[in-house]
Amino acid sequence: MTSKSLPLPEEVLELIPQGVSLDTLRDRGIVPLKTSEGIMSVALSDLSAFTAAQLIASKAGMSCDAEIYPASEIQHLIRSLYDIKSGIAQDTLNSIEEVNDLSELIRQEVMSDTVDAPVIRLVNGIIVESVKERATDIHIEPYEDRVTVRYRVDGVLHDKYNLSKGHQAPVTSRIKVMANLDIAERFIPQDGRIGISLGERMVDIRVSSLPTQHGERIVMRLLDRARGLLSLEDLGMKPDERIRLENLIRRPNGMILFTGPTGSGKSTSLYAILQALAKPSVNIITVEDPIEYDLPGVGQVQVNEKAGLTFSSSLRSILRQDPDIIMIGEMRDFDTAHIGIQSSLTGHLVLSTLHTNDSISAITRLTDMGIEPYLVSGSLLGIVAQRLVRRICPHCKEETATSGVLLQHGIEKAWRGRGCEKCLNTGYMGRFGLYEQFDVSGEIQVAIAENAPPSELRRLARKDGFCTLLELGIRAVANGETTPEEMLRVVGEV
Repeated sequence: MTSKSLPLPEEVLELIPQGVSLDTLRDRGIVPLKTSEGIMSVALSDLSAFTAAQLIASKAGMSCDAEIYPASEIQHLIRSLYDIKSGIAQDTLNSIEEVNDLSELIRQEVMSDTVDAPVIRLVNGIIVESVKERATDIHIEPYEDRVTVRYRVDGVLHDKYNLSKGHQAPVTSRIKVMANLDIAERFIPQDGRIGISLGERMVDIRVSSLPTQHGERIVMRLLDRARGLLSLEDLGMKPDERIRLENLIRRPNGMILFTGPTGSGKSTSLYAILQALAKPSVNIITVEDPIEYDLPGVGQVQVNEKAGLTFSSSLRSILRQDPDIIMIGEMRDFDTAHIGIQSSLTGHLVLSTLHTNDSISAITRLTDMGIEPYLVSGSLLGIVAQRLVRRICPHCKEETATSGVLLQHGIEKAWRGRGCEKCLNTGYMGRFGLYEQFDVSGEIQVAIAENAPPSELRRLARKDGFCTLLELGIRAVANGETTPEEMLRVVGEV
């Protein structure tokens, strides 16, 4: 096995003969190394690929000489080649024929089963770049004189590209074709899905189109299968927080709610819980809108309001399926909340989400929906309010001073990320969760049934170690996990 290092990706690209694709190199485990005096030297991991290497060299009119390298090194180099070739080059943008009248493009699409190759390269490049930069969403936003492409990374949107107005129609049409949407329909919202592979990496993309003043706005949510579903251990809870949650989910019946704004990780937490609970002896059924991940051993129902399959109607049918555990994607109205609570009172464990700012506000929200306080009191096991906060990049972390609310809490020293290549100059890399857990104990049950105000519920909860999101955020700043600015952006000062 040779100890020499492989050449740079840019050097290898120049050696690949015309007509030989990267897919061929990847499947055979072959990489050209150099050419000299009519001989092409190639890297192989296995001599069984030598015949294929000879064919590749012959396309360049050369004979072949082989060197053995580790398969992992060869595949790593090939992945780098994919990264370079999938990048969005200016010549790709220049070679797209700009179309200002979408109806003209629609006629071309209907008459032809091919799509202009530069458009394919552009859209593929946008997707590949987003995955490389750890984006969770791609926004393609049309304005009067341009089209802006933005990536959401670690919960924050970043401008990435500004395309000319003439690129809007080809790009929009290409994405809609990939997602099996109706490209002739431009005046109603549409939803679709795209499944793509990046080498060995599988990514599912949820596509939403929305008509706006200047054309259709496209948002693509990336669901990277390589990251997989998180377990309870992966959620980033502190040990005592996880133990409290595990004690709740092991209860045979009752209701557990997760609250927070969109994008705060509620669904991820629910999936982690369901994975922990799923086993052959338990019947778990979910009602979701949409289903984001396939859960082995769990019956998942997709809401379809056009067909009359709503959260409430699905729940009525689910109860006839003899479930032990029910997960409701969101409690949106009285019917859904009422059926969920009744289910928790009749021997089922019910998991769901609500959109409220903190944990205790969920009780007020349920009573505002029309649920009687005594039903809330009798069914509720606990509420978790959560937020996702960006973590300081470990590669450019440095100490900084504090001010304002942090000084009031005795925090005089904090940290921030200076910004480097590894964190895309943001100063942050990845996110972690803050979990405000409100457990409904016997004393709190009585207070809820008596319609006690949130301040009283908070006072009682503090006896069991309850901490607010702000207190958890301040603790994270003091521990050097995040910055004061990020904590206040996500949690606020109240």
